[in-house]
Amino acid sequence: MTSTSVSVAGRTASPSTARAINDRLALHLLKDKGPLTAGELKSLTGLSRPTIADLVERLRQTGLVAVVGESGAERRGPNARVYGLVADSAHVAGVDVRTDGVAVCVADLLGRTVAEESLPVAPDVDPAHTVAAVVALVERAAERAGAVRLHHIGIGMPGLIDPATGELNSPGGLPSWHRELATALHGGLAAPVLLENEVNLAAVAEQRLGAVRDRDTFVLLWLGHGIGAAVVLDRVLRRGASGGTGEIGFLPVPGTVGLPSATGCDGGFHSLVSSAAVCELAQEHGLEAAAGGSRGDGAEDSGAAEAVIRAALAAGERGETFLDALASRIALGVAAICAVLDPGCAVLGGEVGRAGGEGLARRVEEHVARLSPLRTWVRAGVVGGGGVLRGAVLTALDATQNELFGAP
Repeated sequence: MTSTSVSVAGRTASPSTARAINDRLALHLLKDKGPLTAGELKSLTGLSRPTIADLVERLRQTGLVAVVGESGAERRGPNARVYGLVADSAHVAGVDVRTDGVAVCVADLLGRTVAEESLPVAPDVDPAHTVAAVVALVERAAERAGAVRLHHIGIGMPGLIDPATGELNSPGGLPSWHRELATALHGGLAAPVLLENEVNLAAVAEQRLGAVRDRDTFVLLWLGHGIGAAVVLDRVLRRGASGGTGEIGFLPVPGTVGLPSATGCDGGFHSLVSSAAVCELAQEHGLEAAAGGSRGDGAEDSGAAEAVIRAALAAGERGETFLDALASRIALGVAAICAVLDPGCAVLGGEVGRAGGEGLARRVEEHVARLSPLRTWVRAGVVGGGGVLRGAVLTALDATQNELFGAP
């Protein structure tokens, strides 16, 4: 036979390209819908029975696919073999890096969590010691998961990630060990490291697992001690020329006492909706934040803001007034984004967004409707506090599957 091309899903490709396309398609079907029989793969792909037989045998030889059972309840004759992905044929790690701690999750090829670890980090600890401790933490999690090696490591942290180099452009105020960590993990575990802004990873998790699984275009507002946004347009995460897309804490808005500057977001949107600002607004409405909640020290601010919002949701008329005032502030940022991007949907994440839930989201949506002619749905984030970590795992998993299944 001298033919050099075959038909693949209505297209013509060389035999080797056809095999690669078919293999990738089958592997993704086994990941998303499996385990499957050869007959089910034939129905889902439209490929011939001999092609499926060759494909299955080829994938079994790679170690990515194995027989996981038999199915014969709905057919005559011998039972059909059921094929599935070998979940432990690859492992990835996600790392959520904060100023006061690190969380690690190791997952298998199917994205299932198999080990988790965490490490608090004191502000006065030697940076080199912290980096070594985090590398050891990831190694320990991988060992617990039974991973021979990690195929990719996804890391989420605050700061700008340069799209050209993938390196952290750490603003002032962040620990110096953040910048050193990615290099140390790559060297210590011999695995490719994917560094991403934490808010972007939260958006990845919300789109894949949470509030916007039905949306191709949306923005996620991170409302906590720090303020930021992630922008997803046509299912593509947009980072900007310098990685600064979504730095909305610097957005000039009415209602502040000044303007932001190149060196600080005081006077910008941050001054209206950060955790510290939420605590101050609550006090103005007679709602007491937790002790120390307005000192501006990060975790305490965020915890106090969460507590006061939850209290407001159950506080009757006084709480309603506070929530409406907060929603009007958040709506300023949402409306500004909508005027430029028209995303159609905004997700409220971070500690403040999660605590406010659908009640706060509904109020923000009503205020945005009065500010903008562009119809914008506002939803509460649902992935929760582990969204950054889950997004890091998903990012590492996508890279690993592209490597093992063949790039699209």
